[in-house]
Amino acid sequence: MSTPYPFTAVVGQTDLRLALLLNAVSPAVGGVLVRGEKGTAKSTAVRALSALLPQVDVVPGCRFSCAPAAPDPACPDGPHEPGPGTARPARMVELPVGASEDRLVGALDIERALSEGVKAFEPGLLADAHRGILYVDEVNLLHDHLIDLLLDAAAMGASYVEREGVSVRHAARFLLVGTMNPEEGELRPQLLDRFGLTVEVAASREPEQRVEVVRRRLAYEDDPAGFASRWAGDEAEVRARVVAARALLPQVRLGDTALLQIAATCAGFEVDGMRADIVMARTATALAAWAGRTSVRKEDVRQAALLALPHRRRRNPFDAPGLDEDKLDEILDGFPDDEPEPDPDPEPEGPDDGGPGDGGPDGDGGGVPPQGGGPEEAQAPQAPEAPEGREAPEPAEAPQPAAQGAGAPEQAAVRAAEPFRTKMLSVPGLGEGAAGRRSRARTAHGRTTGAQRPRGQLTKLHLAATVQAAAPHQKARGRTGRGLVLRRDDLRQATREGREGNLVLFVVDASGSMAARQRMGAVKGAVLSLLLDAYQRRDKVGLITFRGSGAELALPPTSSVDAAAARLERLPTGGRTPLAAGLLKAHEVLRIERLRDPSRRPLLVVVTDGRATSAGGLGSGSGSPGSGSPGGDARELAARSARLLAAGGVASVVVDCESGPVRLGLAGRLAADLGGPAVTLDGLRADALAGLVKNVRTSVASPASPSPHTHRRAA
Repeated sequence: MSTPYPFTAVVGQTDLRLALLLNAVSPAVGGVLVRGEKGTAKSTAVRALSALLPQVDVVPGCRFSCAPAAPDPACPDGPHEPGPGTARPARMVELPVGASEDRLVGALDIERALSEGVKAFEPGLLADAHRGILYVDEVNLLHDHLIDLLLDAAAMGASYVEREGVSVRHAARFLLVGTMNPEEGELRPQLLDRFGLTVEVAASREPEQRVEVVRRRLAYEDDPAGFASRWAGDEAEVRARVVAARALLPQVRLGDTALLQIAATCAGFEVDGMRADIVMARTATALAAWAGRTSVRKEDVRQAALLALPHRRRRNPFDAPGLDEDKLDEILDGFPDDEPEPDPDPEPEGPDDGGPGDGGPDGDGGGVPPQGGGPEEAQAPQAPEAPEGREAPEPAEAPQPAAQGAGAPEQAAVRAAEPFRTKMLSVPGLGEGAAGRRSRARTAHGRTTGAQRPRGQLTKLHLAATVQAAAPHQKARGRTGRGLVLRRDDLRQATREGREGNLVLFVVDASGSMAARQRMGAVKGAVLSLLLDAYQRRDKVGLITFRGSGAELALPPTSSVDAAAARLERLPTGGRTPLAAGLLKAHEVLRIERLRDPSRRPLLVVVTDGRATSAGGLGSGSGSPGSGSPGGDARELAARSARLLAAGGVASVVVDCESGPVRLGLAGRLAADLGGPAVTLDGLRADALAGLVKNVRTSVASPASPSPHTHRRAA
């Protein structure tokens, strides 16, 4: 077994370490969600925590880790006879992103349950994690139904497995820790609320601290056992402090003043529900116990708010988690100061950053600031470019003079109009993609539509079909008792139909013809509305823009719709219109995504006025850049590109942004080539746009594409 990196050797990340230790002191806090960019010691710190937890006594041979002093009366391996237990270290169990439901909660042998009446149960990861740590890396990529099961078990302290009337229950109390990179998508607000605490982590920008991170990591990789031994004293000290804080926790008094401070803070920040108040109370109590005190102080309430409230302030995917500390101080300043009391151990709220001695085990590492850093591979300093999904506002690119024949000069980005609620969008046919809320698909959850022989392990029994298959053979099999004589060939798996998530790829015209501020603001507002809809329906989204001399993949397909919104908000306009380049870029992106995830079906949304004034370097002739006329070559190339997408079966919709008294109907012709419907810019109301996209099913399924005039009348 490899030697884990010591918890106390993690450089900086004070909030992360404190949140983990508070849950070790009081698991009732409700777990930790760690958000941050890659390479910031998230996984390393979580894996190192298990070494600081005290050992647990378990009943020998019990697969569910029952405590000898108080065994679970409903334990599937029980009842347990009184007797001495066996001590073992607390477990740290990892839940893979691709785990099945049976792997998480356990599996019942349905065949034995029906034929023998025996509850043959194979425990899952929830049973393994009982009285330990359950760690979910990339929790935002876990299927929603698995997250629901996980959080329900964490809240109730028990796991229930139900299969066709056969039920098994076992205790499942664990410290839940999830890590995620916001670039890859967010959790739903109601799921965020189920995590007790949240911590934002980032790599330090201080060179000295980054040097210390690298120094310690290299020393660990050269000699893991030797490195761990140099930190053994610090590990033992923190472990003893966790044990002492656990013992002190029942004696900590949460007075009326502290409760009023908690209630006023939650009310002042308009936090929904009462879970935040309860989590703050438990966190403040754990903070007092960690500091060796028996009463909760104002600073405990303040620190509890910083850990328990930021993720509960997020109400839509475009809100950044966070808390206004000035407002927090203003609320708490309205209460009197705490009464002074003797404090035998006025320790800071987090573990020390240094190791043995002042300079740490690796030499001259003393004086390392407490923020940032971590033992994982540090990234080399980059140019000041924010990561996807966490982009800081950047000044719009300065307008550049137009090249000869390049069209209108570039305009500064304009703000999007207010988003609106859209109706259901769907893709034709019956898919088999990842679970979501958009198009019809064969899924593991949903309404039962039929039965089939199981492929591999049986997961969803179709009871009626199974009994029907076994009934004709009962006499031949010599059935004499009450039980049904079953064979493996009798079992039938239920087939179910639900909803899947899709890939919604936006192709947005950012050329000079779209530069009117009112027009572009309305276009961005419509795209933003569809992004909100994609977030709610568990879609992946991508963004392609085209202008000037070509097309750009502004955002590769991702589950992070807030990253797409940030790119859209800063999108400048100007230059010629290489429509064909945008469509061909979409074809390329969809081809690659089909190889990566063949079961996820795409929906293409093209936002343009239909003009094509440049071939974007794809061809030459009258429509090429540098020729004087925006002629037929560019338009013909765009039409051929659209027909290429239609031939691949891509469901499409065109948002017609043409305005003015004279309308050429170019977007309608593009929609006809794509085999989908079109809507004018004047029809970008919620019901008009959403209704049109909903009708993609009908338009794509129809063998004859309607004319451009029909598109405009339908809009």
